[in-house]
Amino acid sequence: MLTVNGDRDEVERQLAGGELACPSCGGVLGGWGNARLRPVRTAGGPDAEVVPRRSRCRQCGGTHVLLPAWCLLRRADAAAVIGAALEAAAGGDGHRKIAGVAGRAASTVRGWLRRFAGRAEEVRVFFTVLLARTGPDPVMPAGAAGPVAAAVSAIAGAAVAVAARWPHVGEVPVWTAASAASGGLLLAPGWPGGGATRADPLRPAGAPRDGVPVISLTGGGAPGGHEQG
Repeated sequence: MLTVNGDRDEVERQLAGGELACPSCGGVLGGWGNARLRPVRTAGGPDAEVVPRRSRCRQCGGTHVLLPAWCLLRRADAAAVIGAALEAAAGGDGHRKIAGVAGRAASTVRGWLRRFAGRAEEVRVFFTVLLARTGPDPVMPAGAAGPVAAAVSAIAGAAVAVAARWPHVGEVPVWTAASAASGGLLLAPGWPGGGATRADPLRPAGAPRDGVPVISLTGGGAPGGHEQG
């Protein structure tokens, strides 16, 4: 699985132009049909219906689902919906209050928060390293009250660094950047730390492969062209 731009036409252009790299071997990906339709709940609007593109590597033959960067793997809610819950938790809100604001089941929100809290320090380190490698003059996140707040702060800082490094990309929604950086695995078992995600996950298409990013995020936000939640 590989996170890609949220604009289907842009993904088709990238596939046709050989701009998407295989996460397994680095070879060129080509189109290979479509995955199944999946509904994704957004904030304050109707569900989005997503049919992810499938791809096949011309070098190793491996196949990969191309998941829009505003989604997270095996999550029914958009990354920004879950991200808003994490931001609220970082600010001290409990899961029941967050669930009420988001219009989601308390048990669902509790699951998000528990999964994130259990890896908060690893997430903070991952995004702090990404920030340091990406920013031309990185500003490290200020100290935060607790591991969840520190991890959320590091995620926000990395998104700002990406926008500063490649201004032509425009503003990258924070939770789109977080999903892209984690390969859609932000709340998936085993991440970060298993090698399932490349260390350089945010480079815009066409940018030099200089050890910093890997996918295009232009226009890659949630439906409607802005960050949901």
